[in-house]
Amino acid sequence: MTVDRPDGASGGACAAGGGRTAFHVPRPERANAERIAALRQARLTAAPAHLPSEHEQASFELGLVVALVLGAPCASRGLDLLVDARRIQPEGAEVFGALLYATGNEEGAEFWWRFAAGSGSGTAAYCLHLHHLRLGETDDADYWRAWSEQLAAAEHPPGPQPPPGARPLLPEDVRRDVLSRVHRGLAPRLPPALVAVIDRLPVQGGEDEDEQEVPSPWGLTSGATAACSWEPPRGLAEGTSG
Repeated sequence: MTVDRPDGASGGACAAGGGRTAFHVPRPERANAERIAALRQARLTAAPAHLPSEHEQASFELGLVVALVLGAPCASRGLDLLVDARRIQPEGAEVFGALLYATGNEEGAEFWWRFAAGSGSGTAAYCLHLHHLRLGETDDADYWRAWSEQLAAAEHPPGPQPPPGARPLLPEDVRRDVLSRVHRGLAPRLPPALVAVIDRLPVQGGEDEDEQEVPSPWGLTSGATAACSWEPPRGLAEGTSG
């Protein structure tokens, strides 16, 4: 997977020619085997969830986590750090993955969550746990759950704090709508106007048959991730959620 950076800088990556940077998605070499075994046993013996199947419960929980990530006060600040920084910012990659999930781009979300989890984001690792669980990929689900718990148990500095007066990532009505959809059992979705902003981002990868294409956050500009700065294409400004 290769991702173009406008400044040619890289983090967790090896530089290739012409300003193109080859990013290798971080994945911890191994998680604690005993922790994985314990989690697997706990999952098999857990009390029934309020939804009829494990994958439906995982889908509901993932939607809820995505809604909370997008509504967090530090979401816009984290995404701006990803756009501006000369290295991968796990908090920003976590938020960008949530944005992609809310536009229906699950492959792109998984890609950026793996970046974030490999760089120390326990929330992104938990998103990967739920993502694989809803797909019935229990081995991967158990692996990422174990990794999220290892990250939670480790000491690490707090994520970026929003500066005084910082605006949220999404407008208030959009945040309420996303959360409402999740509580009604629907997948989180952004309104068409905001989906159009994400869809206009440059797509990287796909040069080989086995490479997936994923959006790059570096099509955004500093400050463009704040709720007041979304600039949807003309004619879509009045779009609403579906």
